[in-house]
Amino acid sequence: MSATRVFVARLAGCTVFDPAGDRVGKVRDVLVVYRKNDPPLVVGLIVEIPGKRRVFVSIGRVTSIGSGQIITTGLINVRRFEQRGGEVRVIAEMLGRTVVFNDGSGEATIEDVSIEELPQGGWAISQLFVRRPKTSLSLFAKGATTFTDWAEVREQTTEGQAQSAEQLIATYSDLKPADLANTLLDLPPERMHEVAGELPDGRLADALEEMPESEQVSILTRLGDARAADVLDHMQPDDAADLIAQLPEELGEQLLDLMEPEEADDVRFLLTYAPDTAGGLMTTEPIIVSADATVAEGLALIRRHDLAPALGAAICVTLPPYEPPTGRFLGMVHFQRMLRYPPHERLGTLLDQGLDPVTADTSAAEVTRILASYDLVSVPVVDENHRLVGVVTIDDVLDYLLPDDWRSHDGNDDVRRRAEARTELTTGSIPLHHGRRTGNGPS
Repeated sequence: MSATRVFVARLAGCTVFDPAGDRVGKVRDVLVVYRKNDPPLVVGLIVEIPGKRRVFVSIGRVTSIGSGQIITTGLINVRRFEQRGGEVRVIAEMLGRTVVFNDGSGEATIEDVSIEELPQGGWAISQLFVRRPKTSLSLFAKGATTFTDWAEVREQTTEGQAQSAEQLIATYSDLKPADLANTLLDLPPERMHEVAGELPDGRLADALEEMPESEQVSILTRLGDARAADVLDHMQPDDAADLIAQLPEELGEQLLDLMEPEEADDVRFLLTYAPDTAGGLMTTEPIIVSADATVAEGLALIRRHDLAPALGAAICVTLPPYEPPTGRFLGMVHFQRMLRYPPHERLGTLLDQGLDPVTADTSAAEVTRILASYDLVSVPVVDENHRLVGVVTIDDVLDYLLPDDWRSHDGNDDVRRRAEARTELTTGSIPLHHGRRTGNGPS
């Protein structure tokens, strides 16, 4: 091995390669088993491979750990990981536990775990990086940290008890929303709800948008009405509408009443449309400007860090007002076209004359064909008065077309399924996404 001692928290997210240098996946946790008189023994790594599948890689298959990467023998069993009795995940279950020093000097909390290669082969926990309780009354003070050997402490909690939710959240702070969602779903149900309850509103909203609707409902209903409304305020209106549609009608209305009025109005508006129409798929938060806006102003709006990439691919130009439903829709300007013109150029002169908007009752199949036929990332949606009411983005269509369990799918689609999907798009016989809302359309 290229390293004899590593800290587990630093392994999270490290890339795993095979001997040929091909990427296998990323480390998500380290699995250990407790021993009676010796430190816990490392039995393997939990690795996330393409398709969001988490698999077990025996530590015996690891040939090198170092420089932010791990090399394996290339022989990996792709069967989905299932934790067995007696096995403990270091990041998900050990970090944050309370330990007591055997010398009577007090207790501390585990913040990281060091694993070390054994002379006879294999790996085991060697040291703990722990933090003692703070001694100052200051809100910003922290307790002292120290390294300690496993033999010098004992766990105060019962075996198998999870760490504080705050510690786990800190460990996963750099995960993308989809990875955070996958990590939460990998936890036991009660643990998942505990961690979700401690996440900031915006972070939890991002994760919920990446979860199956059944888990969304389960988490949201455990938050309490006020907190649930705050989280819904942070979600994209179309995702919030889909989620509220899965709740009992009385609870949904109650949450809408608690939401910010502007956000609630967007959600109520989307709930009036059927799920298999452009109105049911669209989002009501595109970039909207006047025809007099300049290229420089348009590019500045696209640069917003909180803007989804699909929404930043084009800017909608309308007459006032500039909130959906807007004044008359004039057209769209693609960001690549803006890059070809000087900063002072007016966007009203750069409209895509070949792109026609769809109406809110256009079928999802027709929207899909338009996006595919013209290589578009988004398509504008107008009402009967040609006012812009939203845009349908490619990710909205994909979320509609994919099966409910796509997040846990292995990604090994066979030729038959591809042919069936191609036939459905050609004939327009796209099956309804069973998890979508089932409104009756606008009255």
